[in-house]
Amino acid sequence: MNDILLTVYRLICPIFVVVTMLRTGLSLTIPQIIEPLRNIRLVGLSLVTNFILVPLFAYLLLQIVPLSEPLKDGLVIMALAAGPPVLPKFAEIVKGNLAFSAGLMILLMLGTIISMPIVLPLILPGVEVNSWEIAKPLVLLMLTPLAIGLLIKARYDAIAAILVPITLKASSVGLILSLVVGITLQFHTLIELFRTGTILICIVFLLFSLSIGYLLGGPNSDTRRVLAVGTGQRNIAGSLLIGTTNFADPNVLSIIVVTNLLMVFTMTIFGRKLAEIVETRDIEVKQAEA
Repeated sequence: MNDILLTVYRLICPIFVVVTMLRTGLSLTIPQIIEPLRNIRLVGLSLVTNFILVPLFAYLLLQIVPLSEPLKDGLVIMALAAGPPVLPKFAEIVKGNLAFSAGLMILLMLGTIISMPIVLPLILPGVEVNSWEIAKPLVLLMLTPLAIGLLIKARYDAIAAILVPITLKASSVGLILSLVVGITLQFHTLIELFRTGTILICIVFLLFSLSIGYLLGGPNSDTRRVLAVGTGQRNIAGSLLIGTTNFADPNVLSIIVVTNLLMVFTMTIFGRKLAEIVETRDIEVKQAEA
């Protein structure tokens, strides 16, 4: 049964990412994606948040909390891997700036491809990181469908308008299916991490990443929400690639998969409600300041 579920999961996840990226491209233009990235301060804070503050927090957390070596390795890998492929979908759920989410995703992906081969071997001696091996699935599953969507939008706007609601529904179904199948596959791992208390470390890491992203996401609520979810969800594709090619212990992958599933679960079940709460709070703050 697990073999069947694993096969289904391996099919659903890439299809979900491709459809999500296609939908993002169909909804935007290249200037719209570039425009938010002209804000140098916001770009700088996004990079600092994802490549300095989150890894630093993970390092400090591991100095305080006793974890086995494989679990530590998994958390370190995940902390250094930014640029989640589901960012545009999460941005949509929390009513964030979709254009900024696409631009931020590309920016963080490039940062991960450049930084991980340099930083990770310094922290975990013996780990080998190939930039192209990380970039290849990201280019195929994310940038290519995004480019196709942008091309259709630019040349055939009427067709794009027809495809957007279809891809939106397909993306939502894919997210729910991947979550259900993923939790089913990782159920015993989840129980074990609950039993040992490791799940609390995952939650603390997730809450910090979400919070620091929101706090440093600029003055606009829609970009703060995007940076929050873009920081909270790490690049699982890059993390798993490094984990599977460098470590034999399955616990390295366990903490990566479970933490990412926690974020997906949070966004799928509570994302829209959290967005409404934050939106109401922002309105109240603005009214008080006025």
